[in-house]
Amino acid sequence: MNISPVTTPSNAAASETMRHAMVASQLRTNAVSDQRILVAMNTLPREAFVPADVRPLAYRDTALPVAGGRAINLPMVTGRFLTEAYLEKNDRVLLIGAAGGYTAAILAQIVADVVAVEVDAALVALAREALAGTPNVTIVEGPLAAGHAEGAPYDVLIVDGAIEHMPDPLIAQMKTGGRVVTGLVEGGVIRLASGRKTEGGFGLAPFMDSDCVVLPGFATPQGFKF
Repeated sequence: MNISPVTTPSNAAASETMRHAMVASQLRTNAVSDQRILVAMNTLPREAFVPADVRPLAYRDTALPVAGGRAINLPMVTGRFLTEAYLEKNDRVLLIGAAGGYTAAILAQIVADVVAVEVDAALVALAREALAGTPNVTIVEGPLAAGHAEGAPYDVLIVDGAIEHMPDPLIAQMKTGGRVVTGLVEGGVIRLASGRKTEGGFGLAPFMDSDCVVLPGFATPQGFKF
């Protein structure tokens, strides 16, 4: 994994201090309790997954702009998504919205296999560079709403942002019993939600209201009701 943008001891120490503070003040205080997630987010340099001009802001409690009008989620949202996915070590995860690769890098430390889909070519390049040498992560360039059927079925679907509509192809790529986490845009309010695919269908239940980046390509079809 190519995650070494900080080159001086003083910068490395400052980054480590800010990471510890992020975990203590943004994650532990917001029901992120899975030790595997806390350890990964306490270890990975978030600044390695964003452009150089925003690296000084990497540990703020905010979304970070990356490229093409896109941003990566604030750390609390990342932590809550992964917590509510109830990750298991043998899971195969479909991640929608790879952005710069940060969420995929966290997942790589916890699960068996990650397929991360990204539509923006600049972000694909950023993620592939940051994740070079990470054998259990595959970055796929393509429409976010299409997923990656060639790798299906998946145990977990993480849509790393807020959407208006969950496309059928994504659910079709899930195993029965598979877990799903996403953000939902409902009436101008963004809610984080989780659910499972069952033999009888699929449903989501919100677990908190929160700021969350909005992903492109998921507008509600005309006449559709969630």
